[in-house]
Amino acid sequence: MSTHSSPNEKLLKRRPRASSLRRIETDKGHHLTGPFMAQTPLGSNTPESCDSPGSSDGFRMIRPKEGLVADLFSARWVVNPVSSFKLLMIPVLLYINWELLAPYVAPGFPNPVAPLLFISYRIPDSSPDDPRYAKGYLDLVFLAFHIVFYSFLRQFITIVICHPIARYFGIKKRGKLDRFGEQGYALLYFAVMGAWGYRIMGQLPTWWYRTEYFWIDYPHWQMKPELKRYFLMHAAYWCQQLIVLLLRLEKPRKDYNELIMHHFVTLWLIGWGYLINLTLIGHAIYMSMDIPDAFLAFSKLLNYMGWHKLKVFSLAVFLVAWTYFRHWLNLVILWSIWSEFDLIDVSNRVWAPKTGAWLAWWMKYQIVFPISLLQLLNLFWYYLIWRIVIRSLRDVEVTDVRSDDEDDDDDDDAKED
Repeated sequence: MSTHSSPNEKLLKRRPRASSLRRIETDKGHHLTGPFMAQTPLGSNTPESCDSPGSSDGFRMIRPKEGLVADLFSARWVVNPVSSFKLLMIPVLLYINWELLAPYVAPGFPNPVAPLLFISYRIPDSSPDDPRYAKGYLDLVFLAFHIVFYSFLRQFITIVICHPIARYFGIKKRGKLDRFGEQGYALLYFAVMGAWGYRIMGQLPTWWYRTEYFWIDYPHWQMKPELKRYFLMHAAYWCQQLIVLLLRLEKPRKDYNELIMHHFVTLWLIGWGYLINLTLIGHAIYMSMDIPDAFLAFSKLLNYMGWHKLKVFSLAVFLVAWTYFRHWLNLVILWSIWSEFDLIDVSNRVWAPKTGAWLAWWMKYQIVFPISLLQLLNLFWYYLIWRIVIRSLRDVEVTDVRSDDEDDDDDDDAKED
């Protein structure tokens, strides 16, 4: 056995024990800081893992031998686009068949599959030109269908669109391909939902955070169709993300518990806001989260691609967006809850679910708590973001070849298999 230590072993021996925050800042597996670590330079000899479950060679590489039934029992359909696509097609084909055959078999009978594909509970006396929708239990089947939809969409974008782009920029390792795909999907999702949320806000009295209308005319149970679909589509997205994390269907990130807490708080706000008819404030919170997340994903992608100077500019724009949306507007919302809650008419400041009024006096504190919890989590990430920005400005001209990427462990695992 050789008595000489490798350079990496010597480096590890000399490395001082880091504090918890320092470990997070330099943690390649952290969802926020990891993608901003120095990446493999273009043209370097990066080994390619040939056993990637998310290979862009096609769905053949990730199709389990057991098929759809086994995926249903194991919940692998959440990360297997072949199975999720088959599940999607079942109600779609049933809907089409009903539309074609019902006029001859059951004329005038509503399509029983429609609630999975379309929002339900249109208010009959609302104007045909400006319809309104209520909420109900069939919203749950709409939610379930779109969880499957996002499962397929996520993997399709990752494998078919993002992996080829990543390979074009010299990214070959399994873990790094998957992370690139995650950020590509996040960029598309949050950019689309941010733009859609902006469009919807233009139709509402709360346009650009006129917070008094969060409470005036409460309860806001009569929703515009776009607002209802937007709300439920967001809920389906976060449910799908949480399912992947809880069932550990993918390799957990090192900040697993942090992400679990974020997703639970987000779903708490979504579900509770929808139930108690606070859809206008819920929409405003969505907006404050989506737009900066799109900038974050874009900055991460630039770093993966090796465009470091552009990444620094993108990080600066992202920092401004994050500060304004995730902190300033979030604090504006908290201020509104605390100081404008009493704008609700006294007759509706009661616990009376049958009338749609859920906001007794003590509900003010129940609303403040999860939003404050989200703000604390955002402040923790905000600290990390500033550390990232400072490091990027300092190291923009430096090519770091000490580490190939944030997922070297994947290749070590592959060698052991």
